[in-house]
Amino acid sequence: MALYINAAEILEKAERRQGALKTLVYDSAFPNIKQLFALVCEAQKFSSILQEIIESTKLLKHTKLKMPLAKVLVYDLLIGQGLKCGGTWKAKMMKHRPRLQAELARMKVRRKVSRNEDLLPARTPGDQLPRYVRVNTLKTTVGDTVDYLKRDGFSYLGQAMKLDNLNLKNKDFVMDLHLPEILVFPPKTDFHDHFLYKAGHIILQDKASCLPAYLLDPPPGSHVIDACAAPGNKTSHLAAIMKNRGRLFAFDLDGKRLTTMSTLLLRAGVTCHQLANQDFLKVDPDDPQYKDVEYILLDPSCSGSGMVCLRDNSAADQEEEKTRLASLASFQLRCLNHSLRFPRLKRLVYSTCSIHSQENEEVVTACLQQNPNFTLVPLLAQWPERGLEPLSQCLRASTTRTLTHGFFVALLEKVSDAGGIKEKPAVPISDAESALPAPFAVAKIVTEENSSSDAEKTLTSAVENADDSTKKKRRKRKKKKKKAAKAE
Repeated sequence: MALYINAAEILEKAERRQGALKTLVYDSAFPNIKQLFALVCEAQKFSSILQEIIESTKLLKHTKLKMPLAKVLVYDLLIGQGLKCGGTWKAKMMKHRPRLQAELARMKVRRKVSRNEDLLPARTPGDQLPRYVRVNTLKTTVGDTVDYLKRDGFSYLGQAMKLDNLNLKNKDFVMDLHLPEILVFPPKTDFHDHFLYKAGHIILQDKASCLPAYLLDPPPGSHVIDACAAPGNKTSHLAAIMKNRGRLFAFDLDGKRLTTMSTLLLRAGVTCHQLANQDFLKVDPDDPQYKDVEYILLDPSCSGSGMVCLRDNSAADQEEEKTRLASLASFQLRCLNHSLRFPRLKRLVYSTCSIHSQENEEVVTACLQQNPNFTLVPLLAQWPERGLEPLSQCLRASTTRTLTHGFFVALLEKVSDAGGIKEKPAVPISDAESALPAPFAVAKIVTEENSSSDAEKTLTSAVENADDSTKKKRRKRKKKKKKAAKAE
């Protein structure tokens, strides 16, 4: 029964918009995260259908259940794999099963459909997305993985040359056209019980989620920070790119998520990591242990609006949504400014699974204004979707343009010293609390630089004028002394 109690609590919070579904699942104490996430995701997808059945049969009145718990129980009873509980709750649900099944059947007749999936208002984009698999190069190679899958009955079609090649069927699969360590399979291909997954040879990770580590590309032996690390897929990807050499500091405030992450990293064969149950904003950039950190991956908490199975299409209160996004953007900017304070930092990747410019381009724009010693690096010229103008150096991802979940990635690089001028320090957290600027007001950076240049010219002119005045006074004094000497 613990499964359903946890699922009901998470479903209720998600429907009240008290957090992203994935975050809520990982924050729970339930041991089987995969089982819990699958149940809540599906119950949320069928939520309106389940509510209609429950209300039509007056199930809440007969059982004294609350709606969220009734939804997850009815989902497994009618649509899922059957109830996974016993005792009183199962007896109650089995007693009402005939009425619930009859109502589901009547609903199908009224809507002239035969399958449960056809009751949904519209097919969700997530059902059409390919299954992406990242080969874990800490344990195997792409070639060996392809050979194993071919022996297992899959048909390898080579490397994709265009996006249309990712529309696959049956047991066909291809190598991705952008990221060579990604293999692509038809939608809904399930690997959870496959040997390669259980042995940590493959990681089930959306292609867009693989971009941050791939683009940061820290070399073996480097010191790297994964600032908001759980659940750990990006951390394991960084370790693979580093070939398990160097130091990988991974921070997360939630101890439960870190425990789950530790298990994932162990299965993936990661050994160069150092986990810390700590708020990244409270980490001291000047601490000696971080003196060699040159690369940071920052994927902070966000609205999750790009995740298809978490997307909420219901009519939400606009003011409440604005307030929520403003709060998230403020937090994201603080994290970004704090990251740039690490003294030897060379490169930083900022990413979110959000589609809102307020969490993406506007945060990056504000950061660049406050930290002019960093600049954007143009990314993957062949990528089909760019950041909103004028930040076209960044990448966006979407279900339609890239066949992935919604995502945003920016790569910031420290500008090298020019003409011996010392770089300005990054903005401390306390100075980053001002409101975010109007979207994309990047011209301010140029204005500030011009102002500094003008000030330097003015100062130089003033010094030169002062020197001329002093010299004239000295000459006058000498002339007076000579006249006095002649008079004597």
